[in-house]
Amino acid sequence: MSHFKAFWYMIYNNTGYRYLSENLYQNALNKVRDKCQVLVFYNRNRNKTMSDNRIFVTESSLPPLEEYVKELEDIWDSHWLTNMGVKHQEFERQLESYFGVKHVTLFTNGHLALENALQVLDMKKGGEIITSPYTFASTTHAIVRTGFVPVFCDIDEDDYTIDTGRIESLINENTVAIVPVHVYGNMCDVDKINNIAKKYGLKVIYDAAHAFGVRYNGISSACFGDISMFSFHATKVFHTIEGGCLAFDDDRYVQKLNDLKNFGIRDEENVECVGGNGKMSEFQAAMGICNLRHIDEWIEKRKRAAGYYLERLDGIKGIKICKEKKNTVSNYTYFPVLFEGYKYSRDEVFEKLKEKGIYARKYFYPATNEYACYKDYLSDDAGRTPVALKVSKNILTLPLYPDLSEAAIDDICDIILE
Repeated sequence: MSHFKAFWYMIYNNTGYRYLSENLYQNALNKVRDKCQVLVFYNRNRNKTMSDNRIFVTESSLPPLEEYVKELEDIWDSHWLTNMGVKHQEFERQLESYFGVKHVTLFTNGHLALENALQVLDMKKGGEIITSPYTFASTTHAIVRTGFVPVFCDIDEDDYTIDTGRIESLINENTVAIVPVHVYGNMCDVDKINNIAKKYGLKVIYDAAHAFGVRYNGISSACFGDISMFSFHATKVFHTIEGGCLAFDDDRYVQKLNDLKNFGIRDEENVECVGGNGKMSEFQAAMGICNLRHIDEWIEKRKRAAGYYLERLDGIKGIKICKEKKNTVSNYTYFPVLFEGYKYSRDEVFEKLKEKGIYARKYFYPATNEYACYKDYLSDDAGRTPVALKVSKNILTLPLYPDLSEAAIDDICDIILE
């Protein structure tokens, strides 16, 4: 067995090293510690194994391999792989400091985090939750899977976040909460949403999957509402391979969330509630610790790439660019372009790029209130959100990630403009 294979055998089989001979295990570990020679060589030459030069809508940012392996050494030494271990605890503390919130609870993915947020607030089951249909499936699914009814509010034409001017008309005696969605690094109008929630006594849970590192008036996106959910999926600006978290200030939620994500088990003999398994592993937390050291650098690189797109595409008739909001520092998580009245439709641009090996994304499309699974359940809601439907049918997110070169952006823009 090669050192490379031995190393990954140990990673993917939590106790796999026990089945290796002591010598082979030690040799593999020494090889990893010796500046990860085999893995670094593999990483540096990974493009040589590719049959083409395709460009995807995103590319996962990664820390130097040696840095991640250094974090893994502690895990190997302790044999503590999950169940809220040392890395997990350290990562929570680092995120609390980064966000400027009292509490962060980590989860194995953002979807489970959102479901647990909806559960922990003790809202009336069957109650209505006002939300946006212009989002990823997870948002609406989490509302339905936890026993609530989504009520869709249309979106703002400029930044694609929930239209706060329409929220109050949707509130009734059954309304229990608002789940607004920060979109493409654009934050919702948190001030108006806060005022509405206070006026009607509603909970606010932000889907902040797109908003890691975003700040409004100098305040982190994590600091608004009762709870904010972040996704740490591999495609996000910040990731832990898979993962997510909830950020909040209320002390009452800490133990409840830890119970919910650990089968309700409080200690060896007491199970306090019906919980599930949503714990983040030590490997995920280790990746998060590493990536947090580089996030500012990665966002700055994304900003430069987005700026170059703007130079090439801004002001073109029929092409609408989503601009940064006032008093907001974006994370440039995506570069959305709306094609309306352009010489090519959104779908035509998508196909033209695809023919050249460039994979943009129709994101978000379709709007969640057009999903087949909600066809009977939400019969008339799609007609009440015309802006969301129009945007979903005309939007295209172009490739954007820290290492995207200006030459690649030129290729993309040339195809769009030809």
